[in-house]
Parts: sequence; structure tokens; C-alpha cells
Amino acid sequence: MKKLAMLTIKGAIALVPKVVRNKLKKNHKLTELYSRSLQRSGLFYGVPSKKRQQVLYANYLNIQEKVLSALEGADSLGAPLYIIVLGNEGTERTLKSLASLNIQNAKVVLVSANYLKEEITTVSCIRDAIDYLSDDGYAFFINSGDTLLPESLGLLMSMKVEKGITYCDTDFKAMKGQRKSPHFLSAWNPDLQLTSAYISTGVMIDNVTLKQYVAHSTTISALVCEIWFSNKEVKIAHIPRTLIHRHKESNVDLKRLEDIGKVLKTYSDAVPELDERQGVNHIHWPIAFEPLVSLIVPTKNGKALVKACIESILNKTTYQNFEILLIDNGSDEEDSLDYFKHLDCHPKIRVLYYPGAFNFSAINNFGAQHVSENCSIIGLINNDIEVISPDWLTNMVSHALREDVGCVGAKLLYSDGRIQHSGVILGYGGGAGHAHKHFPRLHPGYMNRLIATQNFSAVTAACLLVKRSLFSEVGGLNEKDLAVAFNDVDFCLRVMELGVRNVYCAEAELYHHESVSRGLDHAPEKAARFKKELSYLQSKWGKYISNDPAYSPNLTLRRENFSTKTKEEF
Repeated sequence: MKKLAMLTIKGAIALVPKVVRNKLKKNHKLTELYSRSLQRSGLFYGVPSKKRQQVLYANYLNIQEKVLSALEGADSLGAPLYIIVLGNEGTERTLKSLASLNIQNAKVVLVSANYLKEEITTVSCIRDAIDYLSDDGYAFFINSGDTLLPESLGLLMSMKVEKGITYCDTDFKAMKGQRKSPHFLSAWNPDLQLTSAYISTGVMIDNVTLKQYVAHSTTISALVCEIWFSNKEVKIAHIPRTLIHRHKESNVDLKRLEDIGKVLKTYSDAVPELDERQGVNHIHWPIAFEPLVSLIVPTKNGKALVKACIESILNKTTYQNFEILLIDNGSDEEDSLDYFKHLDCHPKIRVLYYPGAFNFSAINNFGAQHVSENCSIIGLINNDIEVISPDWLTNMVSHALREDVGCVGAKLLYSDGRIQHSGVILGYGGGAGHAHKHFPRLHPGYMNRLIATQNFSAVTAACLLVKRSLFSEVGGLNEKDLAVAFNDVDFCLRVMELGVRNVYCAEAELYHHESVSRGLDHAPEKAARFKKELSYLQSKWGKYISNDPAYSPNLTLRRENFSTKTKEEF
């Protein structure tokens, strides 16, 4: 009803003369009320209604059923399989589901303190369950209360990785049998697992891997983390099919997050902070010393924007070992030029002049060539960025210093508080777009992915940190082929292919005062340039555009809202 009401209001406003509309926009309270109402209605970010979501998922299930029905039945798995059930809630439901599968060569082990029956092997912890396993074969981990599709074990065994971990998507099966709330997962995303425990049930692991690495975990989520920490090269594969029915609709479980926190403390110097209200781990990675961070800010004129940007960095940032390189790309406004001269006198700021046509990549590369000799981290900052959280740079630097991390991006908000950037997804619009764009600031996002720090294939260069060594190794931004658009995406992908991960830091919040009402620029020369740069991105990075590992092949590429694909998209 809220959405319908707001659609009606929007339609009525469109009929009001433009002169009147412009006068109404000057009324701050009225504009703020309208903005809040739009956010509550969901029109800002286009999340489908629950009814529409159910229709979309029903369409998906029809497609999945056809795929699964084409598979051969598996009453024998071909290798010893141990089904390890964790927990005390709904154990009978899980055992009944397993019995109905009539799978040969499978043994059930309960990790439970309350369920004691002679015909079922029961142990007190995961470590004891692992000791019970044979030296060969596989272990399938599932939470008590969860149930399986008949095809689940056969498909998991047929698509398993030989020495590693295989996991699948899940959904919730209501009392009346209706399947809903699918959790369409990404490919292996280490930082997302540490912060949100997105892999929590339906996990296949070979016995050799289990016996070699695992020791202390009490939940499936932490078990996955412990194996990964023990061997960062372990193979972890994802089957994008909903093969497990969760016994709870929500995936948030504080016990899993606490258990992951214990693993973190065992294997790293990071300090986990459990946010019980949001249901995520905020992880503070150590900063042994504060390296010099060189923040490159390109501009042409824009005194007001630059002033808000620079002053917010100087006055609000708790991390103090930074310098600002303001790159003037041909400013000609007297007020701006006077202000830049004033800034050049500040001990933390240098103003450099880059003449010629606008080329975002070339300007930032020029700035990188002029950072101080002892600079360790380069920051790319747009001139319309404004600091919100004082610890933004501390949080981003802590990630940038990690050996296995490349580019680090921030949570960026439009001026009205809506999400402008929270990670880049490849494939949107045939190129790339921003995850959760236009969502409200405090919205948790899909499976808490808006509020959880995680890995993305790319992040925006509007606010990006990267080691100076990595910036140099890939040759900076591509100023030849990508002067304006997609240069940050291309840069992040080249960095990622060095063997590191890119990170979206949800704790670093800043405004990005990019115009939310601005449409596409249809000037012929700019349209031609954009088309050329998009074509370059598609030709070079087609494998990520067709299947971004940070996304799911079951989610739409038509909108940035993590909705299930329509029938036409499959």
C-alpha cells in the first residue's frame, strides 16, 4: 500500500508545473518529508513486494526442478559419506529427511548433548566427529532441523571438489510446505564469511582436509573459516542451487558469529567486535604503525565541493599520517584559484597543476607520480567526497595493509542518505554497477551484505585505497582506453588478478555528493566515448561480466537490488 500511495503521489507531482515544483523543492522540511516517505515505500531501491518475490522464486524453482530431474538418481554415492548433524533443535526432522533419501554408504553422526539413541552415533563436539571419520571419503555437515532435497547429496557428491569444501544455496520451507526466502550465495568470499557467516549449513568436506586442519570450531560457519585460515590455498566451490531447507527463515545466528570471532583470535591478530543488533562481526585488523597515506583529489574549479571535502578530511579524520595532493585540472574561476593557493600553504596539502583535457585515469596517475617518497598507501578521492565516520581512514588502512588485500572501498552515501556505493557488481547493464544503490543508509541489504565488510571484484575510485606497490605493479589506471568510465573497475580487476582480494569496508562511511537526479549525458561525443569504454571493458573482462564471483547467477542484473532473476533472464 505504501508503494502504491507513493506511486500515486509521484504521478501527481509530475503534473505540477515545473516552476511550482522548483519552489516546493526549496522548502527543506517538505523535501525531507518526501524523501523519507520514498525511502519507507521502497521505491528508492525497487525491492519487489513479498508476493512478487515469491513469484520470482517459484519461477526459479521450476527451472531448478528441470535441471535436477535431468540428473541420474544417486542411491549409491560411490565413496564413504558421513552425515554430521550439529545441534539439538529439530533433530528428528533432519533424521527423517535423511532416512527418506535411502542413500547407501552413508553414516549419520550427531554432534549433540541431548539426543541419545543406541542406533545413532552421537559425539560431543566437531573434533570428536572428525576423529570418528575414516581416512577416505567425505563428511556432509548440516544443522539440526534443516532438511534436504532428494537430489542434494547426489548433486553435492557429483560436483564436489576432491580436496576441499563444497557448499550450496538454501531456502526456508514453511509449515505448509511453501518454499521461500532463498539465500543465493556468492562464490567463496572470505571476508563476508568472517563478518556474516553466510555459509552456515549444507557443506561437503573431504575427510583428508578435515583430519589435517580442523581443531576447535563448534559451528559449520567457523569450521569453514578455520580450514581456510589453516590453508589459504584450499579449494572452496559453490553450487548455485537451493538444495537445503533451513529450519529458520533468517540466517543470522550470533553463536556462529561468536565462534568465528574465536577462530579469528586463534589465527590472526584481528579483533572481532560482535554487533548483536545488526548481526555482523566488525573486525579490526591491526595497524602496527601508521604508514603515510597520500590522498589524491582531482578537481577543476568546484571551490565549494573541494572545501567541504578537504575540511572534512582535516577536521574529522582520526588517522593523522596522511597528505593531500589536490590536482588542479585547468581551473579558471578566480574564487577557486584563490582558495587553492590558500590550501597550498597547509602543511598537509600540496596543490599540483595538470593541464589539458579531462582524463580521470591520467590525472590520478599524475598524482601518484608525485606522492611523497615515504608514501605506502595511495588513496583516490573524488572532490565531492565528505567524511562521515571519523575512523574511515583507520578502517580502510587496516584492510589495505593486509598482505592478501588489494583495493579497499568505502560505503558512500548520496547527500540525502541513500546508498551511492557499497561495492561494484560486474554485469549490471552489461558492464558494472553499484550493489544496493539507492537503498536507505541503515538498511541491512540482501543477507546483511550492505552492512557487512566483504570482498567484491571491484570498488569505486571515488574513495579507494591501495598499496603504492600494487598501484605501480599494475601500471596505475588505464589512461589510454578508459579515460573517464570503468577505469576503476578495470584497475581493481587487474589488481585482483595479482592474487589479492578487493574489499568493501562497510565501517568507512562518507558522503559522495554525486547528483542523484542527473540523467545520462546524451552529447554525441560523450555517448560515443562511453560506448567505446564499455566495449573495452566487455572485451577485456567478459568472464567477470558474465559471472561475477561476488554475486550469484540466480540474481538479477537488471536492477541493483539483489532480486531473483525473472524467467526471461534465465
